[in-house]
Amino acid sequence: MSNQETVISDAPRRSRRKTGQGGPPEPPGPPTKNGGGGGRSGWRRFVPSWKIVVAGCVVFAAGIFGMIMVAYANTEVPTVTQAEAVAQQSTIYYRDGKTPIAKLGMKRDTVEFDQMAQNIKDATIAIENKTFYEDSGISISGMVRSLWMTATGQQLQGASTITQQMARNYYDGLSQEVSIKRKVSEIFVAVKLDETLTKDDILRNYLNTVNFGRAYGVEAAAKAYFGDKKASALKLTDVQAAYLAARIQQPNWEPDAPALQARFKDVIRNMAELWPEKYGQLPQTAKFPTTRKAGNSNEMGGLKGYMVTQVLDELAQRGLTRDEIESGGYDITSTFDRKLMIAAKDAVKSQLAGRSNEYHAGLAAVDPRHGRVLAFYGGDDYLNDPWNEPFQSTKQAASAFKPYVLAAWLQAGYSLKSYVPGNQTVPKVLPGQQVGGIKNSHNVGAAVDVIKATAQSVNTAFVSMAFKLPGQLDEVKNLVEAAGFNQSRMEKDIAEHHYQFAIGSALVTPVEQAAGYSIFANGGKYIRYHVVQAVKLNNKIAYPELKTPKSVIDAGVAADATVAMQEVLRSGTAAGKGLGNRPAAGKTGTNNDEKEAWFVGYTPQLSTAVGFYREQCLTKTGKVVQPLHSNCPITPKGKPSTKYGPDNPYTTPKETTLGFEGAGPPTLAWQKFMLAAHANLPVEQFPDKAEVGLAENIVPSPTPTPTPSADDNPFDQDNPFDDGTGDPDCLINCGDDGDGDVTIDDPNGDPGFPQTSDDSGGAGGNVPEPRSSGRWPLTARPEDQ
Repeated sequence: MSNQETVISDAPRRSRRKTGQGGPPEPPGPPTKNGGGGGRSGWRRFVPSWKIVVAGCVVFAAGIFGMIMVAYANTEVPTVTQAEAVAQQSTIYYRDGKTPIAKLGMKRDTVEFDQMAQNIKDATIAIENKTFYEDSGISISGMVRSLWMTATGQQLQGASTITQQMARNYYDGLSQEVSIKRKVSEIFVAVKLDETLTKDDILRNYLNTVNFGRAYGVEAAAKAYFGDKKASALKLTDVQAAYLAARIQQPNWEPDAPALQARFKDVIRNMAELWPEKYGQLPQTAKFPTTRKAGNSNEMGGLKGYMVTQVLDELAQRGLTRDEIESGGYDITSTFDRKLMIAAKDAVKSQLAGRSNEYHAGLAAVDPRHGRVLAFYGGDDYLNDPWNEPFQSTKQAASAFKPYVLAAWLQAGYSLKSYVPGNQTVPKVLPGQQVGGIKNSHNVGAAVDVIKATAQSVNTAFVSMAFKLPGQLDEVKNLVEAAGFNQSRMEKDIAEHHYQFAIGSALVTPVEQAAGYSIFANGGKYIRYHVVQAVKLNNKIAYPELKTPKSVIDAGVAADATVAMQEVLRSGTAAGKGLGNRPAAGKTGTNNDEKEAWFVGYTPQLSTAVGFYREQCLTKTGKVVQPLHSNCPITPKGKPSTKYGPDNPYTTPKETTLGFEGAGPPTLAWQKFMLAAHANLPVEQFPDKAEVGLAENIVPSPTPTPTPSADDNPFDQDNPFDDGTGDPDCLINCGDDGDGDVTIDDPNGDPGFPQTSDDSGGAGGNVPEPRSSGRWPLTARPEDQ
């Protein structure tokens, strides 16, 4: 120890106790009270001194401040925006790229800051954050004022600044939950954003993001409340701007709600207080604005839903989902022509007039040079009946399939001059045929040339031609698959019905047929049918049109096949139902018992297929019930039922006779539509006859007969080949037993075609599974499944 610490005094120690005279020291007395001595006593001994309190507060504050600074330093400025914050509607247009069909998704149009009127910026600041341009992203006074006004029922402004609201609604990572943690994070982010972004950037993002009720973002809101085409965020009047700013707090308010009107006045008053030089007179002159009525039209109603669904299906196959479309802000140009869509509906409805809802029809029209589906008729109202007939209903092609056998015949090197069987097939017995073989409904003689066989739709001729091909049915199958038909359906039909495939036992859709006949109209080239021309994002092509051509048959083969099919409209089964002086070609088709009827025809500019069928709705007791719209009701009158439902339907569909042939309503509907579609188009000629191939006589040519006199001219009749014994388009054995009941044998004993699971369509269409409806043939309506 040091000397200073060990110094000992020489003075005597003084006793601290009282001493008597010579006696022992007295014991210590009781403690003194109130000034009876130094130090604390009692409970005061446990109370820290003010110095300790001050020191503790300083340490605590320093710790809290340090924690805040650490948390602030570790808070990153968001860079990723929420998908919802920038989501924009996509618009689907008709093929002109200007006329909208439908808008899908969230109503928002993002605009730049200079595309917003100054009054909407001022109005928003006036009601949401008066100190926006002075604060650092947060407002302590605003938070305190918000608590007081909320308690007293006077709240005009929220506790959050515009910067805080923008951070919460615009950037990814800040949730909407109500918690202290979220609020603290929001404050930190808001302060940092205020340091990294300009006030104009913050306000722009806010006004492009905020919910105004009918729409998100000020641009879409201006159109939604004050007009469509002319209204915009840049053209808002002062009262319109005040109205939109008033909606921000409660976007779900009715357009003229009393609370909204009161808040509108608050906005006007605040604007006048903050900028008297601009809005000083506004409280005296402003009147609550009148808004346009909310649109109540469903984007999927009427014909629109059918078009929208096909566009979405096609884009889904290309990897663009509906969710992405509804939020991506795409401009989608379809292939549909508005006038032709209406013309297609009018043409079909003209032939359905006066008929019950049991009758169904589909029409599809394809531009053969580009593969574009220009028009179709799939139903009257998508909301009532979403089944799209030309894209989803798979039906037997019947005799309208024969032109593909004709094309395969010519492609194999045989010519139109060949003579083919008229009375019976060669060979007489073919694989898979039923007892009695394949025959015709009328007598055409022992031999006919290929043109006459096509014009008169001779079953025996086309089956024999298919058998004569070097690859037989495989050549026809390969051709139709190359022309867009569903491969699994074609293979399945050949396996089950063998050579009946050549006369139309396979299931096809109207749009497949319209696109398939394009090979004849387009010089032998096929382009996959499609409904989307272009998908743009920010005026740049995001998904181009798919229209790569491929050669299916030679151009000369297409020209000669067209020569034969022109004769159908001149002197064959559809004689007198052409397009006047405009060249046209096509083929009728009628199924057994007239259950299905077709006409498929084309010009150089357009290929169109029309198909009809009929379904009755039967209860379990056999009672016939009329369809609701075009669907068989699964409950009585479509009302809720505890007894009936999807698993136990009240009625089931069964296909029955139409009562007419392909040369009837289908051809008339085709004719009416084609005349309307070509009204303003120049008349184009088909290529000249190419005379490809060499004659290949399956049967000997007939012995020449004397030329008939003028009085015996068979062309005085509408159909010179009709001998009155039946329908030349009937598949087989028509009228043989006199009962008119002709069916195709199913080798498996199944009363109808089995369901096919792969119905995507050769051209990429997303076709649902077909729906069966009775014994024969297969229908494709879902209530049967």
